[in-house]
Amino acid sequence: MTKALVTKKRIGVLMGGLSSERDVSMRSGLAIYQNLQELGYNCVPIDVGRDIAGVLKKEKVRLAFLALHGGTGENGAVQGLLDVLGIPYTGSGLLASAIAMDKEVSKKIFAYHGLASAPFIVVGRPRSGGRRGTADFPEPPFEPPWVVKPAAEGSSIGVSIVRERDALPSCLEKTFSYGRRVIIEKFIKGREIHIGILGDRALGGVEVRPQPEFYNYEAKYSSGLTEYVMPPEIDGAVYGKVMDTALRAHAAIGCSGATRVDFIVDEDNTPYILEVNTLPGMTATSLLPKIAGAAGLGFKDLIEEIIRLAIRE
Repeated sequence: MTKALVTKKRIGVLMGGLSSERDVSMRSGLAIYQNLQELGYNCVPIDVGRDIAGVLKKEKVRLAFLALHGGTGENGAVQGLLDVLGIPYTGSGLLASAIAMDKEVSKKIFAYHGLASAPFIVVGRPRSGGRRGTADFPEPPFEPPWVVKPAAEGSSIGVSIVRERDALPSCLEKTFSYGRRVIIEKFIKGREIHIGILGDRALGGVEVRPQPEFYNYEAKYSSGLTEYVMPPEIDGAVYGKVMDTALRAHAAIGCSGATRVDFIVDEDNTPYILEVNTLPGMTATSLLPKIAGAAGLGFKDLIEEIIRLAIRE
């Protein structure tokens, strides 16, 4: 489909929403909307609420550019709604979105495909809502430090590093505020590498070196708190292996469009998958635009390629 035909389609840039990542989503969405306007597309910004189906119909949206992060925007719920409404959209479909957001499920799929991720256990909150005693939480079968995270959140929301056994119960109680399941992973020391995927190719990667203890929400979205090294300062053969593993993870989950696959590369040069982001951030500090830029794709080029992939799918 030519650009002339696409520019006639009404594109709704879906942003905001109801998740804990609403503010970042608004920043991503407004950046996309502004650049689409400059490119001459017929587009409208849409803050996603519970009346989204009616808004899409009222605005006569024919293509949805998803700039949602976390929650129902990234877990397949909005994708399913768009499928029912017959509106094509950018990024991965319902199933791949749901799998990628659920860290327990995605880790099991990685294991099935022979892709390494950190050893982990899953701890569930009692359905009665009652508080467990500190002795009731299972201790992981691997030594601390541990990484404690919600099973279904993004942007490092609710992630903590626990170095002492005594601190685990209180950390779990806090993390349960984000959902009924919590992942406890073995902490792996190493370099944090993020790989950008566009369609069926790896664009390249960036190594992040945050000032805080790890690449948390603040480090991701506050200017000056993270050093970005491009390309990553790792052996070329290892870098190639990380990019190949990223493509395999993208395919294993069934992703499409643009994704970002995050890794820790340990001291033995083994890449461990942290997660696959099906709707990567598109803000001024976001990694996918940085990676695309280093690969020769400016921000406008990137969003146009994402649209082309959505229409092709």
